[in-house]
Amino acid sequence: MQATALPKDGSCPNGYSSSGNYCVPGPNATHAVPKDGSCPNGYSSSGNYCVANSQSTPHAVPKNGSCPNGYSSSGNYCVANQ
Repeated sequence: MQATALPKDGSCPNGYSSSGNYCVPGPNATHAVPKDGSCPNGYSSSGNYCVANSQSTPHAVPKNGSCPNGYSSSGNYCVANQ
């Protein structure tokens, strides 16, 4: 799972640096998503973001209605099935 740039909301999460209005992943950054309540399983809180604990942590996206095929609900997130 490749880390991607995120819209900046406060301080950037661990492994990311600020670039304009975005947080840009560094070479060892893991996937991060904006924090909405508790972080999903396999993710830790870092400011206003949830950051994957490792490169092998399943991809998570903010939940918007039902989760897409191949994803399961985890709080306010949809997490990819392994």
